[in-house]
Amino acid sequence: MVKYKWVKEEFPKDSVVKQVYGIVFSNDGKILLRVEEDKYKLTGGKPEAKEKFEETLKREFVEELNIEIEDIYYLGYLEVKELNQQPYAQVRMIAKIEKIKENRPDIDNGKLYKRFLSNLENVKKYLNYQDAAGNELIEDAIKLARKKYSWEENEKEYFI
Repeated sequence: MVKYKWVKEEFPKDSVVKQVYGIVFSNDGKILLRVEEDKYKLTGGKPEAKEKFEETLKREFVEELNIEIEDIYYLGYLEVKELNQQPYAQVRMIAKIEKIKENRPDIDNGKLYKRFLSNLENVKKYLNYQDAAGNELIEDAIKLARKKYSWEENEKEYFI
């Protein structure tokens, strides 16, 4: 069984990072979700050698969704404990959409993902996390984004 714990502190230098994912906001106060086989997900991936978290996130958003991001801030990390494995971290960051380019297949696997902008009230429903940690990180992402970014919210949700 996998156990997740949401940690809002600075990332410990000696931890192993297996993921860097982003909660990315549009200029109209929506959260960008990647849709794969009718499942809504955040976007991100595994850091490459000596790559900073921000670099990983930027690269993954271009590779998977062909979207450029900016104004990136560290949010925290999920501490992951799996049976018979050393604990590891999944870093989470927030960012803003800088530029939406034409949708194209992921350059790593050839899949074409849908890109969906969810309003803040529905994002947890779409992600459907089964643990408290996943929902806590979304709540913290929204709080931090409200401090760092400005937008005029509307209720409309849409694919881009």
